[in-house]
Amino acid sequence: QEHYGGLKGLTMAWIGDGNNVLHSFMTSAAKLGMHLRIATPRGFEPDLRITKITEQKSKEYGTKLLLTTDPLEAVDSANVLVTDTWISMGQEEEKKERLKAFQGYQITMQTAKSAASNWTFLHCLPRKPEEVDDEVFYSPQSLVFQEAENRKWTI
Repeated sequence: QEHYGGLKGLTMAWIGDGNNVLHSFMTSAAKLGMHLRIATPRGFEPDLRITKITEQKSKEYGTKLLLTTDPLEAVDSANVLVTDTWISMGQEEEKKERLKAFQGYQITMQTAKSAASNWTFLHCLPRKPEEVDDEVFYSPQSLVFQEAENRKWTI
């Protein structure tokens, strides 16, 4: 909102794990007028209960929801590209399996080519290079440090 002047009509693309951070976006995006495009590997989809709620909210608020396994499909025309850790606390033993499952999900400039011309990148930190490469993470499109600054005030 701070960057775009408003959220209504924006498209957010989530690339990564169907985790708690995604669930937060899913339960709020439609209420804010945002379209949501989600790409997760098979077996790492968001919770089905949250997906059903999100589908209902999308209908109610007239927004679009896409669930796919293809990161490029999710990013197509998106304004905001978002990812989070692929290996959360308590999942360390799954690291090898998860890294294999998430191959092709790293956000790169190549990934962003089909995004909207005004695309930005968010990550709630800490970030790992396999999730997003340095070129995107440190680019002018990256708002991760502003995001962290804003989060500081809510803690």
